[in-house]
Amino acid sequence: IKDNDDKDNDGDDDDETNHTMVKIMFLNQLFSLEEKYYSHVLQFLLGAFSTCFVMVHDDGSSFQSLRSILINHVVGIGLWESMPCRYRDLILSSGKVYQRQWEAYNRKKSCTPNGIKNEMDETNLCCFLPGVIDYLLHKVLLTKSLDDNSNNDSNKDEAENVLQGMNVLCDLLEICNLLLSHSGTRRYLRPYLASIQFSTKCLLCYEDWKRHGHDKSYPATTASLELVRQLLVSLQRLECFAIEDISSRPLSDDDLKKMYNERAHVFQKLCHKYHFDVMSDVVYAGVGMVSKEDFLRKCLERVMQVEVLLDLCHRLRLVEKESVEREFGVVGGEGGKEDTIRLKRFLVQVLVYHHTLKPSEGRRLRELPLYPNERLLWDSNSVGPTMEGQGGFSRVLPKMSLQFLSFSDYLLRCFKLLRLESAYEIRSDLVDVLWRMRPALRHGYAHDMGYGRSMDEDDEWRKKRSLTEFHGWSRMGLELVDDDGVSPVRLIKVSPPRLGESIPAEVLAEFTIDLKRCGESIRREWDSIGEFDNLFLVGIDAASTNGGPTPVLEEMKGENKYGTLVDDMNFPKRYGIIAVRGCMVLEVRDDDGAVLTDPSYEPVKSDKAKDTIKRYFKVALDPAQYAADATGKGSVYGLKVYQTLNVVVRRHGKENNFRAVLETVRSLMTGEGSINRSVPRWLQPVLLGYGDPASASFESKKMIHFAEITPGVTPPDAALDYGDTFVNEGHLRNSFDGTIIVDGRKDFDESKPQTRLNYRIKVDSKNGDSNIIASSYPFPPNISGNPVPFTPVQVKAIRSGLSPGLTMIVGPPGTGKTDVAVQIISNLYHSFPSQRTVLITHSNAALNDLFEKVMARGDIDERYCLRLGFGERDLQTETRFDFTKTGRVNHILSRRLTLLEEVQRLSESLGISGSAERAPDGSPSYTCETAAYFYLHHIQKRIQIFNNQVQHEHSMAAMEDLYPFGNYFDFSQSELASLTIDDAKKSFEKIQTIFDELAEYRPLELLRSQKQRIDYLLTKQVKIVAMTCTHAAIARSQLIQLGFQYDNIVMEEAGQMLDIETFVPLLLQSGEVESISRLKRICLIGDHHQLPPIVKNIDFASSSNYDQSLFARLIRLGVPTIELNMQGRSRSDIADLYNWRYNNLGNLGHVSTDDKFLSCNPGFVHTYQLINVDDFEGKGEYSPTPYYYQNVGEAEYAVALFQYMVLIGYPPERISILTTYNGQRGLIEDIVSQRCGNGTPLAGIRPQSISTVDKYQGQQNDYIILSLVRTKSVGHLRDIRRLIVAVSRARLGMYVFCRQGLFAQCHDLKRVMELFNNRPTKLELVRGEDHNTQRKADEQIPTGTIFVVDDVTVLGSIVHKMQQQLIT
Repeated sequence: IKDNDDKDNDGDDDDETNHTMVKIMFLNQLFSLEEKYYSHVLQFLLGAFSTCFVMVHDDGSSFQSLRSILINHVVGIGLWESMPCRYRDLILSSGKVYQRQWEAYNRKKSCTPNGIKNEMDETNLCCFLPGVIDYLLHKVLLTKSLDDNSNNDSNKDEAENVLQGMNVLCDLLEICNLLLSHSGTRRYLRPYLASIQFSTKCLLCYEDWKRHGHDKSYPATTASLELVRQLLVSLQRLECFAIEDISSRPLSDDDLKKMYNERAHVFQKLCHKYHFDVMSDVVYAGVGMVSKEDFLRKCLERVMQVEVLLDLCHRLRLVEKESVEREFGVVGGEGGKEDTIRLKRFLVQVLVYHHTLKPSEGRRLRELPLYPNERLLWDSNSVGPTMEGQGGFSRVLPKMSLQFLSFSDYLLRCFKLLRLESAYEIRSDLVDVLWRMRPALRHGYAHDMGYGRSMDEDDEWRKKRSLTEFHGWSRMGLELVDDDGVSPVRLIKVSPPRLGESIPAEVLAEFTIDLKRCGESIRREWDSIGEFDNLFLVGIDAASTNGGPTPVLEEMKGENKYGTLVDDMNFPKRYGIIAVRGCMVLEVRDDDGAVLTDPSYEPVKSDKAKDTIKRYFKVALDPAQYAADATGKGSVYGLKVYQTLNVVVRRHGKENNFRAVLETVRSLMTGEGSINRSVPRWLQPVLLGYGDPASASFESKKMIHFAEITPGVTPPDAALDYGDTFVNEGHLRNSFDGTIIVDGRKDFDESKPQTRLNYRIKVDSKNGDSNIIASSYPFPPNISGNPVPFTPVQVKAIRSGLSPGLTMIVGPPGTGKTDVAVQIISNLYHSFPSQRTVLITHSNAALNDLFEKVMARGDIDERYCLRLGFGERDLQTETRFDFTKTGRVNHILSRRLTLLEEVQRLSESLGISGSAERAPDGSPSYTCETAAYFYLHHIQKRIQIFNNQVQHEHSMAAMEDLYPFGNYFDFSQSELASLTIDDAKKSFEKIQTIFDELAEYRPLELLRSQKQRIDYLLTKQVKIVAMTCTHAAIARSQLIQLGFQYDNIVMEEAGQMLDIETFVPLLLQSGEVESISRLKRICLIGDHHQLPPIVKNIDFASSSNYDQSLFARLIRLGVPTIELNMQGRSRSDIADLYNWRYNNLGNLGHVSTDDKFLSCNPGFVHTYQLINVDDFEGKGEYSPTPYYYQNVGEAEYAVALFQYMVLIGYPPERISILTTYNGQRGLIEDIVSQRCGNGTPLAGIRPQSISTVDKYQGQQNDYIILSLVRTKSVGHLRDIRRLIVAVSRARLGMYVFCRQGLFAQCHDLKRVMELFNNRPTKLELVRGEDHNTQRKADEQIPTGTIFVVDDVTVLGSIVHKMQQQLIT
């Protein structure tokens, strides 16, 4: 169904009502279909609910949308009509909210005449889900098992009915899980499901199906059974989730314990009153014991009389006695023994499920391994294949919707998806490594499996390992060395569990590798492994392989071979993988015992050849995995599984941070209370998706009230320091609407010369009129400051960033997002000097760009800036020391010596000390401490004497005698004679600045170790801290431990971060007191119309919406945004390719006036063009391995065009070649290396970048050459966000190579392709032009000079001739 209600249409209320009636009528007809169509109807509902909860925001309009009909009527309080009356009365008595809603529902229902079924009546919709459940209960779930004595035909028919019911059950369970995940539907659905004991009946039915072997008779049910099990586990966890149904208030562990203790107490009183003789064990037990599953189940199963259990359940209102007897066929004591047994199992399960205190999700996570093992990696129901048509496993995945039940629910979903996504990536890497290593059974031992009866278990495992050899190699994997002859992996320490925990505190192990066979480059890569890096240990037994021989490299060709390896769930069996265990590196030693992971280690070159080049690794294993292995749950081999490990696999560092991120999310989950202290109260409901989405905006009443009552937050009527935001007064006046008063003047004379000033501005918007009152102060000398004349919308974004609250800035391509971020950071630094600001980006490149622009301004002292993470080495700033923690400490120590030298010189100029008092090396004798005393006793005293004398002297002729620091400043007699009081005061301020700065460095004299100094610098000194979102997750625990605090956070590239990656940086401080956060301003900057976060598993992105950023989610929720509306990157005609995607995106003035935008692209007829590329030598796209697409014709064409541009004078650094696939990028790099390699006329010349569109997001260049690769299908370019990124990278020229007919037919790309198709699809060049041509872009080109390039061979011949001319 397409919802055609448009809130922008000014239609009548009657039209809106008609639209609503049509939807209700459609749903009534849909729900009246026969039972055989239930699965289809449920699939429709699942899609509709998913769209409502994940994609569509309820805009609160007066008419009813499809969303409100589905939520309010299909799963509204009308469900309770089908609820047992006694249970409904119990629920209604629990709160007045339910009573009012039930009364309102009954009043509305009473308006319909009795006995008349009206298709326009929405109250009929609530009967559908109960009808489906009733069908399942009576025709599928509670039917007896297949009778072994029945004939095969009846059994087959019954089995087919079971299969059909199983499919309906899976659909229904998926819908229930989705509805229980949202508070608006949970508050009605959960009580209804509990009233009919739906999950318990489903669980017993699943056990019956599994026990009677339906999956053996009909193999199609095997996967369905596992799917049912996982969906049931999810349903029961959601039913018991720690949250109140009515108020949606999260319940703490103490609240849950109290609730279950009360239930146990009521149960004990009933047992004592009515069945004391058979339930005495329960009566005398403590409530804590009754809440334990094992004890309660044991007591209940000892009860022989089913009537006792049934009576207890009936009195507790858990079941209706008569209804249950009918369902199980035991009415009036009749029924067979099997029926009675099934009834008892049901009643026992009902009582146990109701009274048992379930372990909290935090406890479950603590016992869950962070590293994936072999079971998870190849579990088709958890980390299934991503190939089309094989993604059914996604039905059990949690969904990243718009709203969450609580922060615990949010973190739990993020943790599960993050863990599974990292497992998928790890599986891909392991498959690649093990496929290349080619494990095989040692030659001649194929049948030698008799190990001898005298062998012990260690000898047997050693024999197994000796049968496995490797016929290939991989730079990312190595075989372990068996030093002790017992096991390559040696457990050296297992620490006992901490108090209150059940898993070991620490598990340490050692293993050895030999790098003798590795080349120098590979050896350096293995030696670069550092502390806290993650490795994977794999156990391979070639004797256990099956399914045919291991494929060799030459056989791995064709369309799907590699894909079947990555997505093949039988890969472990075919390659003999019996175990996978992750570990974290603690220490690496070489043959000489040197610790390679020590930061101070320096390799020593030796000419002596060695027989072995061994590396000894000390690693930490996963304690939770070890505990599971010890009990046999983790592996069938128990702890002997560690003797099977014989291969170590490493991964690239950027991809290998998953453990730290998972550990951070888990720590947040287990210590959820810290979220309330870290995240401001005004932001919490917005993040969870509830309340007014505009409540966190700086203009909302809530934030105005927050600013009025919170210390340290500027009140709404205070003036904000905009610093150098405005280049002059005229710019200021053009940036605001309303009455503008600058330094008391309303009028402004534009003819007068304007000087650069800084401004403080107060905006008074009372009574609907805006009054802007600005006061200026001098622009500081010797700094560059802000060079950008911001637009009014950018000024509004800066104002919002300075104000308390949540700022959401949408920045289309080329609109100056980074410039706005830099100005906000600078203004925060100057406006609130005591506050700390944290900068977060997704990539190191973007963080360095932002940091470089901050430092280039020159108005922020570099001693207050710090860059955390590993990307600092690429930072380009004009400073002696880098911006790492160590570099900043070294800078401060160097600066301290410089200032102390000034103090020494000042002291000597006053005659207080002499050069003899210096140290032997000539360094100053002062410290920061003694300098402070010197200032107090000598400097302040002289300044005070000078001020007193000046006040009492009427003649200024004696100034040269009064001024005390003439020798220090080297003033001549004439300079002293002309010295004014103001000049003297300024010199005093310079001296005071020296001592003020030294006072900040004084603690570093007391802290002797480098670590202590770094910690002090991080927590007390710096005001601007920059890091990536990944490093924020890695460093969070350390920052919390140090007591790190901050007041403001600015996030760039927020649209490219995962939801959890944006959330974690908000929690880098523990908070001061309960429910009070220090965080005052949160600024998110991004563009949700460009590419979302990268998620490699397609099902996680599409089915679970895992690629939804927090930035995009908040926009979908309706959080107010400020969308920058003027771009200055691209020519106006190139900007037309993407500006339609945004609201009124225009061009800055320089786009229509600057020469570079007005001039043509020399040698080209058009500034942009789409060039059709037919098959080259009979071939279009092809895939040497799946998903690795290449197109030789387009690659040759793109490189030939690059050569042509360089040959006519284009600088190569102004050209970038982009493509949409990694395979094509690699092919283009190979061709460029050939065409511009050694011995060619263009040797050493390369474009500025050869990259994929995804990797190039956030960058730009003057000229872009783009290859779209695909010729059979559009591929992932169908995502319009990827195309927007692709066409918005060019400033002056863009030339796209593709199969024009294919992409022109794609409806999603229609708007862009229409603009491309307005120009010829064959490349058009201009003869005789070079890069120095001064032709304007709109200038008419003589027809005779236009040359049409038919294909790549023509352009190749042109380039060849030009190169020959260059040679001659």
